Formats: sequence, structure tokens, C-alpha cells
Amino acid sequence: MGIDLSLIWAMIIAFGVMMYVVMDGFDLGIGILFPFVRDEGERDVMMNTVAPVWDGNETWLVLGGAGLFGAFPLAYSVVLSALYLPLILMLLGLIFRGVAFEFRFKAKADRRHLWDKAFIGGSLTATFFQGVALGAYINGFEVVNRTYAGGPFDWLTPFSVFCGLALIAAYALLGCTWLIMKTEGRLQQQMHDMARPLVLVVLGVTGIVSLWTPFAHPAIAERWFSLPNLFWFMPVPVLVLLCTWKLLKAVADNANYSPFLLTLVLIFLGYSGLGISLWPNVIPPSISIWEAAAPPQSQGFMLVGALLIIPFILMYTAWSYYVFRGKVTQDDGYH
Repeated sequence: MGIDLSLIWAMIIAFGVMMYVVMDGFDLGIGILFPFVRDEGERDVMMNTVAPVWDGNETWLVLGGAGLFGAFPLAYSVVLSALYLPLILMLLGLIFRGVAFEFRFKAKADRRHLWDKAFIGGSLTATFFQGVALGAYINGFEVVNRTYAGGPFDWLTPFSVFCGLALIAAYALLGCTWLIMKTEGRLQQQMHDMARPLVLVVLGVTGIVSLWTPFAHPAIAERWFSLPNLFWFMPVPVLVLLCTWKLLKAVADNANYSPFLLTLVLIFLGYSGLGISLWPNVIPPSISIWEAAAPPQSQGFMLVGALLIIPFILMYTAWSYYVFRGKVTQDDGYH
């Protein structure tokens, strides 16, 4: 039996997207939480917790997109054709967020509020349209003769809009627990106070999406509730409830690190549920990774480069987080 390059590339892309969701998720979450913190010094602290690492986090998004283009060109063509508008709006949000991040520290006091608003708006826009794109992806795409055959606004559905709002709640929780881990004093206590309602909101929207998905998509319902798939899926909701209970307990105990780690587990469980729902289709509802794959020669050539570069990305990411570990105070400044 030869090496299944399509399976390897599916795992690489899934890993890259997951790393992006985790790492860019909490700094987008900081922008979402910005309106709830009014003190300028505390806002500086919030931004300084991610200042050394935020731009490197987006490397994983580039890896996922480039991998999709090279390994599954049909999926790249169909998905981008179907999601041009939400993806462009997401990128505009990321641009506004990035520019605001840099210019806020250099702006005069009377102009800083403009960059604060750009940071908030960019974070909300990028997060919302990521969720919308995810919801549209779950809904699936109409493909005829290996070409996207749907309309320019097929992505705009009640389900995709709700997924956008759900992702805002999830990223806000990631940002909140990140700040619990990285700050102290009044700001940390405020994040502890916000964490409990955010956990409950995330649990609620997760439950709604989990019920909405099989009811709206019979193929996914059949996948969930048929044997042996049911045995693979059953542990996910149980682990979600267990993780939520542990997370609420950690917040109530004013823990420093475990809320963020448990939130990461919660995000991973949601991501794994998505994978179980769609596997092995890379273009829902019916085109598999093998049907959308590039020639083996192309996948193999790209794999050599990926196996060289991914360890370097992991090393410099781990090193940057190690160097800037520990609490951040108002006396710290990375700009």
C-alpha cells in the first residue's frame, strides 16, 4: 500500500486551520472584549499581552490556504468562488485590526479612540465573517462539472449568520481566559467576572449549532446517528459537558491557567465534531478529498517543502511564547 498523500495533506491543512483558530482566536477575542474595558492603561495591557505574537499567529492561516491551493485545487476553486464576499470582508477586518494595532500605540491621546474603534470593528468583522464562512461551508456548495454553480449570496443564510455570532462568543471566551492567564489585579478580576456568562453563552450556542446542523442537513444527521459513526461521535458531547463543568469550576476558583487550557479543549472538541460531520468531504456535501486532490506528483513535491517549513514555524512560535511568558503589567511595553 502506497502513502495516501491526500490524507496527509488533509491532516496538515486541518492542523493549520486549528492552530489559526486557537492562536488568532484569542487576540481577535481581545478586540471583541475591548468595549467592556474603559481604562486606557488596562487596554494597553490587553494589547501588550499579544503584541509580540499576534502577527505570527496568522502564519497558520497562510499555511492552510496555500495547502488547500496546492493539494486540493478543486476545493480551493469552489470554496473561494462561493465565499469571495465573506472572505474579502474577513480580510478587510484583519487589515483594519492589524493597522489599528500598530497605530494605536503611536497615536496622540485625542486620536487614540479612533484606532480603538478600528481595532474593535476589525476584530468583530473578521470574527463574524469567519463564522459565516464556516456556516456556509457546512451548508455545502452546488457544484456542476467541477465548477461552483451557486449564486454570489448563497453563503448568506440564517444558519451561517448564527455561526458568525457563535464564533464571536467563542473568540470572546478565548480572549477572556487568555487575559485571565496573562494579567493580574483589577483587569484579571473583571475577566474572571465575564468568563462565567461567556462560558454559558458558548455552551448555549454550541448546543444550538449541534441541533441545527443535523436537522438542516439530513446527510450529516445520517452520518452522526448511523453505526459505527455514532460510537465515534458520542464521546464529543459528553466531553463538552465535562469540560464546561471543569471550566466553570476553574473560573469560580479564580484559577490562572486552567480556564484558558480548558477553553482550548472546548474549541478542539467543537472542531473535532465538525470534522466528524464532514469527513471525508473537502467540498460539502459530496466531493471527497480524493476526488478534489491534485496529482500525486504535485502533492509529493509540496509535502517536501511542508515537512521542512512546519517544524520551523512550530519552533519560532513556541520560542516567542516562551520568551514572552508570564504576566503583563502596565509597566510593560513591547512597542
